Amino acid sequence: MNGELEKLLHNNPSLWRGHDTVSSAMTGIKTGFTQLDDILPWGGWPSNALVEMVAPQWGIGELQLLLPAMARLSRQGRWLIWIAPPYLPYVSALIQGGVDLNRTCIIPPENSNEDVQWSMEKTLRTDACCMALAWPGKLANHSIRRLQLAAETGSSLGVIFRHTDTGASAAALRVLLSPENGGLKVRILKVRGGHRRDAVHLSL
Repeated sequence: MNGELEKLLHNNPSLWRGHDTVSSAMTGIKTGFTQLDDILPWGGWPSNALVEMVAPQWGIGELQLLLPAMARLSRQGRWLIWIAPPYLPYVSALIQGGVDLNRTCIIPPENSNEDVQWSMEKTLRTDACCMALAWPGKLANHSIRRLQLAAETGSSLGVIFRHTDTGASAAALRVLLSPENGGLKVRILKVRGGHRRDAVHLSL
């Protein structure tokens, strides 16, 4: 392959080639948990990407898992958006965790599933959003693909929460969460550009 073309392809963070591992051009967002950073190929949550979190029920620690990243990103001058959370976020915990509430917006769960997906896509596409969390219910594969592309376009981190693992997904990262020994077990179901299926136990 032509050297200039190879350099151009290698430096494009939106492009993944089958024989590559995760592109070195994509840097990670530190999770706040060293054990988790160590098993994620970006050294943290993937930036400019969609993460799919599968949990059997809400309230097992999924938000604590994201709290360090929320705090870090909300202090960078862009908006942290919650879309249709099943419960009202606990403000004291967010403040204690370092989240800037002045850059936090909550869209209540009063709209249809289609409206939640639409809001998530529009939010991720804007460069005013640093991170968007959504609880969209059922999602078709093509809808997940649109959200992944929206995150790439807006240079934002998107996280969708689901109760069941539906298998193949266009999300850059898909993880399964389960309570274990007073903490949280995080198992990687899928990671873009790799075949790792590691798991880690975190004390929250």
